[in-house]
Amino acid sequence: MTRINRTMTILLAGAALPLLAGCGANEIASPGTGGNVIINPGTPTPTPTPTPTPTGGIVAATACPAIADSKGLKDDGIITGPTGSYRVCTLPAIIAKSTILPKISGLVYQMNGRVDVGCDGGFTAPTTGAPFTSTTPGCTAANGVTLTGGQLTTDTNVTLTINAGVILIGNSGPSWLAVNRGNKIDAQGNATTPIIFTSRENVLGTNTDNSIGQWGGVVLLGRARITDCNTGSVAANTCERQTEGAADPAAFGGIDNTYNAGTMKYVQIRYSGYILGNGVELQALTTEGIGSGTTLDFIQSHNSSDDGAEFFGGTVNFKHYIATGADDDSLDFDTGGQGNFQYVILAQRPGAGDALFEIDSNGNEADTPRTKLNIANFTAIQPQSSTNNDANDQASALFRGNSDTTLINGIIVSPNNECIRMNGSGTTVATLVARSVAMQCNATKYIGTGTYTAAQVSAAFGAGANNNIDTLVPTLTGLFINGATETAIVATDPKTIATFFDTTTYIGAVKDANDNWFKGWTCNSGYASFDSTTNANRACTSLPIT
Repeated sequence: MTRINRTMTILLAGAALPLLAGCGANEIASPGTGGNVIINPGTPTPTPTPTPTPTGGIVAATACPAIADSKGLKDDGIITGPTGSYRVCTLPAIIAKSTILPKISGLVYQMNGRVDVGCDGGFTAPTTGAPFTSTTPGCTAANGVTLTGGQLTTDTNVTLTINAGVILIGNSGPSWLAVNRGNKIDAQGNATTPIIFTSRENVLGTNTDNSIGQWGGVVLLGRARITDCNTGSVAANTCERQTEGAADPAAFGGIDNTYNAGTMKYVQIRYSGYILGNGVELQALTTEGIGSGTTLDFIQSHNSSDDGAEFFGGTVNFKHYIATGADDDSLDFDTGGQGNFQYVILAQRPGAGDALFEIDSNGNEADTPRTKLNIANFTAIQPQSSTNNDANDQASALFRGNSDTTLINGIIVSPNNECIRMNGSGTTVATLVARSVAMQCNATKYIGTGTYTAAQVSAAFGAGANNNIDTLVPTLTGLFINGATETAIVATDPKTIATFFDTTTYIGAVKDANDNWFKGWTCNSGYASFDSTTNANRACTSLPIT
């Protein structure tokens, strides 16, 4: 989230870009690099342009497939990179009917700017007795949207289905996917064939381990409870927020904590978080008021120029979350969210990133519900090669502002940084409970700000009690796999904290060398490898050769 310590110069060609969001209130985010964008020629020459010769094994598909949406896909020609050539099929700005994107060899689907899945149906589903005028751009009959008297009388109920192995690219920074209230995403890869959201530069093969911020990201908007209202109020159960900085409305919030925004499983989101306005940007995955009916499982965020993922309010249940190379916080949770996360690997790039965790409610300490997050079986790493990765947050984990956090069966490896900072503000300050958590920190270990002192933060963690230690000398192998020291630490049953959790008998995200839940669907970088480092097919800088 907060990146106040950065100075940047941003050059934008052409018309001013629309603003997008990614940070909490009153925050400045990190800049995107902008990448090396190559745009297909706009006007064809009289003589047909020869098809580029692929440099890899993939051969471009002959045409774009037909889809259910009346606007269809736009054939934007062929691009070529190290893995081969690909036909580029651009999605319409609004997907007005339920649509399936099939996996086709030699084909990538492109977002050229904001792509809306359905029309925003409002705080509650519109009914014939209370028609609703959606503010989602493009929600008109001319774009295939079913309206009655120019208004919605039911949710558009659009589901965007993305098949296993599909690659979707953002053409440039302002490209992002918005799954609006009253609509769903169904993106289900599998353990060997993930769905990949990435940048055009990734296809062209110009990325490195330090490439970030080349497109927007994926945003799921829902009708669960939130705080920090832009309109309405918590007290009146009318609280709504806007996706921060969006030039056109992208609203979220409601009173349905079971809201179902769809399913995302076995998904990679690479090189996202492009800065589009005055210090605001999206991260790889942003959830906004989603509910417990939403399924999130096996998702990797890689090299987001803001947070790895940020969760605004709602009820979030998430297993198997990996964040590699986030340029801000790896896991950011706020605005009254109620969440349970299990099996979490957070690995920052050397010399980059802020906190591993930032949990708060952006200063609105009187709002309810308070932010409440339980995290079980996690391994969070700030590399030893960094002199100090954390920036504005000042420590590897920051807990503040109307939040209550429980850490269970966790490992924090941050030898050059303080491990925990807590900031006390408001009538009821942020709280922390730790059970079976082992940390390696610098000599200071704890920071207290606001009404908290360092001694109080140390007491909140409680080293020496509840199987917690702050003197860990890690024996992890392969960066995040438990060794003898980690195995010897007594675990706590997470199911005693939340029924969503599996019972585990070990701390950390990965029990031992036989535990391989992270393999096959992830991508590798120079600072975090999940498969054989010789497997070029699994490099984040490349694409699968399928």
